[in-house]
This record gives sequence, structure tokens and C-alpha cells, in this order.
Amino acid sequence: MIKSLRRIRILTGRNLKEIIRDPLSLIFTILMPLFMEILFYFLFHGKTDQFEMKYLAPGIVAFAQSFLALFTGILISVDRGTSFLTRLYVSETRSYEFIFSYAIAVLPIALVQAVLFFAVGGIIDRSVFCVGVLAAIPLSIVSALFFIAFGILLGSVCSEKAIGGVASVIISGQSLLSGMWFPNKGLNPVMVKVMDALPFKNTAILIRNPVSGINNAWNDFFLPLIIVLGYAAAVLTIAVLIFSKKMKKN
Repeated sequence: MIKSLRRIRILTGRNLKEIIRDPLSLIFTILMPLFMEILFYFLFHGKTDQFEMKYLAPGIVAFAQSFLALFTGILISVDRGTSFLTRLYVSETRSYEFIFSYAIAVLPIALVQAVLFFAVGGIIDRSVFCVGVLAAIPLSIVSALFFIAFGILLGSVCSEKAIGGVASVIISGQSLLSGMWFPNKGLNPVMVKVMDALPFKNTAILIRNPVSGINNAWNDFFLPLIIVLGYAAAVLTIAVLIFSKKMKKN
């Protein structure tokens, strides 16, 4: 166990250095959603609830996390392209150690996103600065795990050139199926049920409800939490299995 933790720590440190060496992607992942938060608020504030800051800021946090799938996927696919992972496959490092090291290295970005977007949202609208934010920020790490896990999975099976197109499906899914840009009222009931079953809407709900208010503990908190954790665990398991298969192959 101690040796395993040591390998994870070393790999995590190495991955953090690789992230810092590509500041442009890091800036894009953080600043573009921040620009959207500010722009959409001043353009659409007062027209629908979705663009009130107590709804918009959590929605932007969840939306920005979908870019972590692309960010993580590129990080892994680049390592695969440079044969870095192939060289490590012959070491004692296990597949889950690779997975954890990438996930731990990317999680600080998700934390920065959440703190920054809520801070800016609170400066614009003081109602965002509430006790619920103290719960929303840690919960954003839970939702980030799903997107990071998906990025690890995509990076394991896609080339560096293909990762952008494939990851855009996740970004589009978060944009269109989370309900963050439009109210669910008036939508086809079947579509609403599909959205309820997928992780995209539930990640937004998990981060938003502590700020906007929890009326029903099960529907507004525990059910979204279970769904997001379930998807994250499933995707992480698949990623570990694929990593393990590739390690044996190499």
C-alpha cells in the first residue's frame, strides 16, 4: 500500500508539471467559462431564472467541468503519443495508480473553477454568498470526478487528433441536456425523463441546489448525488479495465 501511494504521488507530481507546461489550455479551461458567466448575466439577467446569478454561477461551474474531459483526455493521449505510458507499463505501476494520478492532478483545476466562478458571481450578486456555497464547492469536486473519469477513458482509447471531436460530445451534452440554459417546463416528458437519468442535469442540480435552496432532500440532493457518483464509478471502472488491458498488451 505504501509503495502504491508513493507511485501515485510521484506520477501526480509529474502530471502537475505537464499541466503547468501548457498554460494556454489551462487558461482557456478557466477563463472562457468565466467570460460566459459574466456575459450571459448582463445579456439575459432578468429574463429567465436560468440567468439569475444564483442559478447561472452553479450552472457555469458544471458546464466548465465538461471541459475537464477534453483537458484530461488530451493530457493522456499526448502521453500515449510520446510513448511515456508505454515505458511505464513495464514498471510495477498498476492501472489504477495511473488513473488516480491523472485524476488527482486535474482536480485542483475543478476547485479553482468553482471558487472563482462563485466568487465572481457573488461580487455581481451578493445573494450568491450564502451558507450553501460552502457545500456547493465540495460537491463540485464530486461532479468533476465524472468528467475527469470520462476524460481518462477517452484519452485511453482516442488519439490526440481524435480526442477533440469525441470530447465535444460531452461538452455538448452538458450544454444541451443539463437544463442550465432553458427551463424544463414545456419540454417533452420523455426528454425530461432522459435528462433526469443522465449525469449532465444531475451535476448541475448537485451544485446549484445548495445555493438556490433544497426543498426535497431526496430529489434535490441525494438522488442527484447517487446518480453522479454512479456514473463516475462506472466510467472509472471501465477506464481502469481498459488501462489494464493496454498494459498487458504492451
